[in-house]
Amino acid sequence: MSLEPVKPTRNALGNVRGTGGKNLPVSTDKFQSPVPEPSHSRLFLRTIEACGLAKDAAAAAAEGIATGSRALLSTLLQREKQLDELDVEIDAGVTEAIIQVSATEARELLACMKVMIGLERIGDLLLSFANSAQAAGARLDPQDTRDLTHMATVLEKMLDDVHAAFSTQDVKKAVDVLRADAEMDRLRNLIFLRHIENPENAHRSESLQVIFMTQSLERAGDHAKNLAEEVCHFVSGHSVRHVLMTYDKPIEQMFIDWLKHKDDTQ
Repeated sequence: MSLEPVKPTRNALGNVRGTGGKNLPVSTDKFQSPVPEPSHSRLFLRTIEACGLAKDAAAAAAEGIATGSRALLSTLLQREKQLDELDVEIDAGVTEAIIQVSATEARELLACMKVMIGLERIGDLLLSFANSAQAAGARLDPQDTRDLTHMATVLEKMLDDVHAAFSTQDVKKAVDVLRADAEMDRLRNLIFLRHIENPENAHRSESLQVIFMTQSLERAGDHAKNLAEEVCHFVSGHSVRHVLMTYDKPIEQMFIDWLKHKDDTQ
């Protein structure tokens, strides 16, 4: 009579039972699940991702208006939808996570939510800008095209600095954003003077669309400034007025430095 080998069996605890009745050790490596990433860390990273997305949207707006590319301007619709989705995700995540974290982490989560609200509004404004730009098309006056491109480029720089300030908790970058807002106001005033007051009584093409685009960019700059103020307070614990006294670099020099850095990286 031939004897078949006895197959090992598992007991109720999952141990392998050998032919001698002894429990054999079983490796549990493959049963161990990875440690989940803390929710507050994930939400912080998603907010940083949203900052980069808003910056890319401003870059597309600047290049789109400069080159008259409808394809580039059309990409702002998808970017706006992505920012909306991130806004919903972060709002829900903060609501769920904030009661499970420390006071420091809760403060970080609140900053994420405030920053995301501002970024979502910037996305809406850039989409409005794109819609007006597409409506005006090639009828824009060259001077308007140059000024709007300049405004969009300044906004891109502001959002790039917001991204750096929030991700690295760099107050100096946040201050750069605050100072750059003055350039946005200057450009808005130049365009409004040309199209609304029109001291030369010159014929201005597509004035209504130009004003809409100018307002969209200027308001987006205001939201970027608000984000910088939030970063200043979040990182330093001080008011913006107190932080600004520490820095005195001229706006013009900061903008020139940023343009040089952008050219070097392209």
